Amino acid sequence: MTGVSQLLASSPDASRWWRWLGLSIAIIVADQITKALVLGAFHPGEQRAITSFFSLVLAFNAGAAFSFLAGADGWQRWMFALIAVGAAAVIMALLKRGGSTLYCLGLALIMGGALGNLWDRLTIGKVVDFLLFHYNGWAYPAFNVADSAITVGAGLLILDSFRPKRAQPEANDA
Repeated sequence: MTGVSQLLASSPDASRWWRWLGLSIAIIVADQITKALVLGAFHPGEQRAITSFFSLVLAFNAGAAFSFLAGADGWQRWMFALIAVGAAAVIMALLKRGGSTLYCLGLALIMGGALGNLWDRLTIGKVVDFLLFHYNGWAYPAFNVADSAITVGAGLLILDSFRPKRAQPEANDA
């Protein structure tokens, strides 16, 4: 056996790896479809109320979470792109190693979200945001499907960290 077949045969979690990769791809696709729909239907800054506390809006973020570094002069685009690529590489390695379902689900969501936002950074130089929660003059910063996946994924990793781990079998010295 050589190449991919050897890699797959060497890992008991190999079939799970592909399932998690598929979930990450589904997150990227859902993120990009929703962003394309909003880009096609809204003008920048346009807002449409859905409920008294939730609106759709077309907003752009050149920075990171909560517009961190959004006012920088362009270098942050490439820094956040490198961080996303590096994070995806580490996550792929972690997924290949396997782990609990909760752990792998969290990693897959984070990777899908990071790569969804990476696509925006590489193609338009900023991230498209469109989900806006607000109440009585207060508004949470607009976000998107990728941001939601990253947040839920991080929450799942935190939850998984509190779960008891199975003891590793000890190596037999004989």
